[in-house]
Amino acid sequence: MTIPDKEMAALHNLADKHAGKEVDWINIADARALTALGLARRTGGGWEITAQGLALVKGVVAGLTLISQNDRDPQDSVLQFPTDHV
Repeated sequence: MTIPDKEMAALHNLADKHAGKEVDWINIADARALTALGLARRTGGGWEITAQGLALVKGVVAGLTLISQNDRDPQDSVLQFPTDHV
């Protein structure tokens, strides 16, 4: 399983919101995808990052590997979950 850059950007946005920073809007499709992975949740106040999402942003989730979708462009990357994690 992979997390595309746009969803990782949304996750970082939610982490900033959690830290009390002012953030732009969250793309609903990205937030729903993060929710399906347990990285975000919907509340009465909008979308929030979960503890698992915060751990991922901080880089402390075991078993995740940052991989490149395109060897020629290292900026275009995704996170890959181990298949036994799903």
